[in-house]
Amino acid sequence: MSRPIYAEIDLNALKHNLARIRECAAGRDVWAVVKANAYGHGLENAVKAFADADGLATIDLCDAERARNAGWTRRILLLEGFFDASDIEPLQRLKVETIIHSPWQIEILRRAKLEDVRCHIKVNSGMNRLGFLPVEVNTVYDQLTAIKGVRVMGVVTHFANAEPSYSAQKPASVEKQLSRMGRLAHSATAACMANSAGILFHPEVGGCAVRGGIALYGVSPDSHISSEELGIVPAMSLKAKIIAIQEIAAGEAVGYGSRWIAKRPSRIAVVACGYADGYPRSMPDGAPVWVEGQIAPLAGAVSMDMLEIDVTDIPKAALGSEVELWGKNLSVNKVAAACGTIGYELLCALARRVPVRVNESEADRTSEHADG
Repeated sequence: MSRPIYAEIDLNALKHNLARIRECAAGRDVWAVVKANAYGHGLENAVKAFADADGLATIDLCDAERARNAGWTRRILLLEGFFDASDIEPLQRLKVETIIHSPWQIEILRRAKLEDVRCHIKVNSGMNRLGFLPVEVNTVYDQLTAIKGVRVMGVVTHFANAEPSYSAQKPASVEKQLSRMGRLAHSATAACMANSAGILFHPEVGGCAVRGGIALYGVSPDSHISSEELGIVPAMSLKAKIIAIQEIAAGEAVGYGSRWIAKRPSRIAVVACGYADGYPRSMPDGAPVWVEGQIAPLAGAVSMDMLEIDVTDIPKAALGSEVELWGKNLSVNKVAAACGTIGYELLCALARRVPVRVNESEADRTSEHADG
C-alpha cells in the first residue's frame, strides 16, 4: 500500500471557475494562466479543464511545448517573454506569443530571422518589476513594427494591488496605475490589464482581454474575502490519513524541539504529511486542519514526513481518519495565513512525491475511455 497522502484535483471546479471568470470578464477574451505547473494543479489537467479559454499564459517555453503535446491548439503567451536568442526558434515553431519588456529583447528580434512573431508590449504602470514606462510605448511600438516578421498585438500591464483591502490613496492602487497608463488604459481593442483581482473587484478596468490566475483554481485573490463569496470553488484538496494515535499526559511535549506541551491529558494524532510534501515547516502550533468534520489544531513542529494534531476534542478521529490539510472544507488562504504566507505559495509548493488524483465527471471519463 502506498503512503496515505494525496492531492485531489477537481476538473469540474476548474471548469466552473473558468466560466465564472468569463462571466466577470464581460466580453473580454480570457487568458488562463498556467505557470508553475498550473499553480500546482498539473499543466495537463489545466489544458483539459480550460479548453474553453481563449489562450494559455505561462513563463516557460517548455510549458508551451507540454501544452501543445497535450493537445492545446489555441494561443499561448509567455508572460516574461523570451530569455535568450536561442528561444526564437521554438517560439516560432510552437506559435507562441511573447511579452516584450526590455530593450535587449528588441535587439534580439532585430538580429533574428523571423517569420511571424507576435508581441505584446509590457507597460510598467507602477509595479516597477517589468516593462516600459507609458511614455516609451509609442517608441517601442515603432521599433517593433520596423522589424520584419514582428506583429504587435497590444499592451499588457500588471496591477501590483487590486484587492479591495488596498486603499485607493496608496501609491500603487488600480486607480493610480490606470492613471499612469493614460490613453493606453482606454484602448478597448489592444490592452490586457486585469489579473484575477482586477477581474473580480474592478469592473472599471477595460481592455480586450484579461488574465485569470489564482481565481481559476478556486482561491480568492484577497484573503479577506472567501471563495464562496466570489462564486469560485477550490480545485485542489491536500489530504492525508492518521497513521498513529498517542495518548499523552499533561506536561508531556510533542515533536522536534518539544515546543508544544500538553496542558491536559491529550490525544495526539500523527498524520502522514510533512514539509517534504509541501506543508510548511514554519506552520505554528494551532494551525488548522480538518478531520471528521471539525477543525483540529497542529501540535508541535512539522517533520519531514509527518505532523501531529491535537484530537482530544474530536473523539471520532481515529486510525485511518482522513485529514484535509487544505481544500474545499478548509481554505488554503486560511492555512497559509497561519504561517504568514499566501495560498499561492502552498499550492505551488506541492511536492512531486505527493500522488495526484484527478476527479473528473463520469461523462469525461467515458469519453476518454471511448477514445482509446
